[in-house]
Amino acid sequence: MSACRANRRQRSRRRTTVPVIGAALAALVLSACGSGGTSGGGGETQFVQGKGGVDVVKARSARQEAPELSGKTLQGEQLNATEKFKGKVIVFNVWGSWCPPCRAEAKGFGKVAREYKAKGVEFVGLNTRDPNPAPAKAFERENDVPYPSLFDSAGNLILRFPKGSLNPQAIPSTVFIDREGKIAARAIKPMSEDELRETLDPLVAEK
Repeated sequence: MSACRANRRQRSRRRTTVPVIGAALAALVLSACGSGGTSGGGGETQFVQGKGGVDVVKARSARQEAPELSGKTLQGEQLNATEKFKGKVIVFNVWGSWCPPCRAEAKGFGKVAREYKAKGVEFVGLNTRDPNPAPAKAFERENDVPYPSLFDSAGNLILRFPKGSLNPQAIPSTVFIDREGKIAARAIKPMSEDELRETLDPLVAEK
């Protein structure tokens, strides 16, 4: 009987451990709809923590390669963003239609995206935690979003960012990729138009 009880206890531990680990991982990787957070990454990132929560890797040689981000957009079209926009500065914005800070920054993102397109800058959204595209598409219409968003409900694309890099860790988060396809900056908070411009201008100026 003692062996049976031990086996039952062992099975019980296995059943409870998996969801606990999954929940902890989800909470660590993506803080739900926060307006800020703690900068992540290790010493190898060599980033400078900027004022206002925008972290920047100034030395181009110290920047890490960005992952391939591809999949279906909210409109159902296939998009390999890192390949299509290769050689351009890319701004990846993590957002959800259910997230108030995402709504607060959306119109400013659209304005800056239009303003910087002629300067070789492309914006791409990473829509996450929306169970289906319908509310996210309504969000885009309401906020006149001019750029595509990859539908990433489960957050799989976000997890492609390498461990220890300036990876997105909150919703909203914004990651800036330089023309060489490397991670140059990150914000884990809502960004204003001025903050977007201040982060983009040095990257646009790089030759």
